[in-house]
Amino acid sequence: MSASIAISRISTHRRWVGVGVATAVLTLAFLIFAAAQVGAFPESWNIGLRAPLDQFKWWVVANRQTHPMFLYFFEPLSASIDWGLRRVENFLLWLPWPVIVAAIFLIAHKAGGLRLALVVSGCTLMMGLLGFWDRSMQTLSLMVVSVIISLQIGIPLGIWSAQNDRVERGLRPLLDAMQTMPAFVYLIPVLLFFGIARVPSVVATVIYALPPVIRLTNLGIRQVSGETVEAARAFGSTERQILFKVRLPLATPAIMTGVNQTIMMALSIVVIAALIGGGGLGETVLRSLRTLNVGTAFAAGLAIVFMAFLLDRLSQSFVRTEWSSRGDFRGFRLLPEAWRGKRAAEGVETAVSHLYSAADYATHALTHRSDFLSRRPFFFMSALALIALLLVTMAASTPALSRSLGLPVEVAVPAFREFPTSWHLGLAAPIDALVKWAQVNLYRIGDSNIGTGPFSDFLTIHLLAPLRRLLVERLTWPVVMGLLTAVAYAVSGKRLALYTLAGMFLVGLLGMWELAMDTLSQVIVAVIISVLIGIPLGIWAARNDHADRGLRVMNDFLQTIPVFVYLVPVVMLFNVGRVAGILASVLYALPPVIRLTSLGIRRVEAEVVEAANAFGSTDWQILSKVQIPLALPSIMLGVNQTIMMVLAMVICAGLVGGAGLGLEVVSGLAQNQLGRSIEAGLAIVILAVIIDRISQAWAARLARERNLEVSS
Repeated sequence: MSASIAISRISTHRRWVGVGVATAVLTLAFLIFAAAQVGAFPESWNIGLRAPLDQFKWWVVANRQTHPMFLYFFEPLSASIDWGLRRVENFLLWLPWPVIVAAIFLIAHKAGGLRLALVVSGCTLMMGLLGFWDRSMQTLSLMVVSVIISLQIGIPLGIWSAQNDRVERGLRPLLDAMQTMPAFVYLIPVLLFFGIARVPSVVATVIYALPPVIRLTNLGIRQVSGETVEAARAFGSTERQILFKVRLPLATPAIMTGVNQTIMMALSIVVIAALIGGGGLGETVLRSLRTLNVGTAFAAGLAIVFMAFLLDRLSQSFVRTEWSSRGDFRGFRLLPEAWRGKRAAEGVETAVSHLYSAADYATHALTHRSDFLSRRPFFFMSALALIALLLVTMAASTPALSRSLGLPVEVAVPAFREFPTSWHLGLAAPIDALVKWAQVNLYRIGDSNIGTGPFSDFLTIHLLAPLRRLLVERLTWPVVMGLLTAVAYAVSGKRLALYTLAGMFLVGLLGMWELAMDTLSQVIVAVIISVLIGIPLGIWAARNDHADRGLRVMNDFLQTIPVFVYLVPVVMLFNVGRVAGILASVLYALPPVIRLTSLGIRRVEAEVVEAANAFGSTDWQILSKVQIPLALPSIMLGVNQTIMMVLAMVICAGLVGGAGLGLEVVSGLAQNQLGRSIEAGLAIVILAVIIDRISQAWAARLARERNLEVSS
């Protein structure tokens, strides 16, 4: 009897659940139909932020020479940054190019050995061979000043936050916001107070590059073992001694990792800062893209890639460097150790060893009489070599010596001071010819529907245009707000839902609704393509060590390149427009989803996989029913990072004609309409934060449901 009652209650419960679901579906359909009659976001609701911002800009321009805020803060700060920037730039441009190449060789040799020294000095030479030596030195000077200021601010803040939990809690939301905002947005506020020149480029770079060094300094100090600190206290050390002799030395690897990330982020924004007069290589790429001189843009972009590779490898080597004597070195210095036993390799290494022996003999002869010099032989010999090279190049570049040696003055003098123009590779002309060939021959290959043209048409006609119409015209603003709010509520609850609703409503009040939906459509398409490519590649990397090694090299390369450079190859094949911006976004956003998919699957416990094997599961069943479900939180974290990188890159696509908020920011900056740029920038930030919080909450929820810990 009781069993029949229970069955009756279950069937009744199921009927009520069915009625509830049907009612909810009908209600949602009615609301969508009713909201569809509303139309576009009312223009009368626009809060009109643009006009007061433009008025404030003109007030700043009118009062820059008289107001105390500028006289006693912004102008002195700007003057000091400009002074340092000019000194560094003038010094780099004054130094003969052989001295700079030799200095980089010696620094890299100390940090990572002969192989690294040859690689990074080769990268330095390539910047000159491409014809951009002076431009590269201008970019490098911006980098040097920006990174020095970032470290002077970031490391003390990281130390302070590591020693004070309240400071750490206060800095965390600020750093989160700084890392969430696309790089473009940093350019807008500095224009108000520093104008258009290289100083605002430095300020924007410092703001953008600060978070990693603050976070990793804080993390490194907090990870120092408590037992080590207690032992230092037991020996009577003061807090200052513990900080400088215990905590900071042990935290150096983490701090240097933060320095590496700061350098790479600074290079990324320094290139973008060409929009506000930053100069250097970024200006060459930007000007060439605007005039469709793809060959020049490609050559300048290649110079940026070499600089990025140089700075990345050099800063990474300092993370791993042990500053100790290399006298007990026994391996191959130049060639791979696996080549030992081959006659040619042994001969090369023997010659290299003789060179090192001669250098050691000369070093000992010059330093053995001084305890100070004998403790620092490498630095002394490096300084001596650089000074000697500087004197030789300065002397050789004088007209009198050139004549006495029988050298033509017009050739010899510039050759030692400036990078010889006769050495330039001249890539622009062949690249332009290649672009014209590709645009004609790859647009449609034969009579097939394969080629850049059909692919671009497919993306535009079947994905971009329908999705844009859906978001802008059919799913009107109340529907989109309701759907995003419902998703936020489902993944995280009421607080995130209210934040999402308020944020999206503010986008409309800024007058940016249609542009934001246009940008959102591009982000969705780029994320779909990135996920469809990235997750299978990540699965392949997790299950194949050879694929993992190959994809790791590709990911390292893609993550080293500044965002600006991604625009060049896609413009070569697809010309300007939305499609070029989306494909550049895909290239930029692939590494995190590949890495985190591979990492999540590799972290699935071997015992779980063995248990599935024991029950007779096939490889496909293990992958689809065991590994992917358990790796899903990590995969979702990769999707979150991919979304944020796509959003940042879609904004940069405004430089090559991509529509939406990115084009609005670029147009505002180009036409000196600051209010327009700030409105679009605020809309970008709101979209970025909402999407970031929803995707992070989704990943965290999946991790909690599976009792897993996910880290990037």
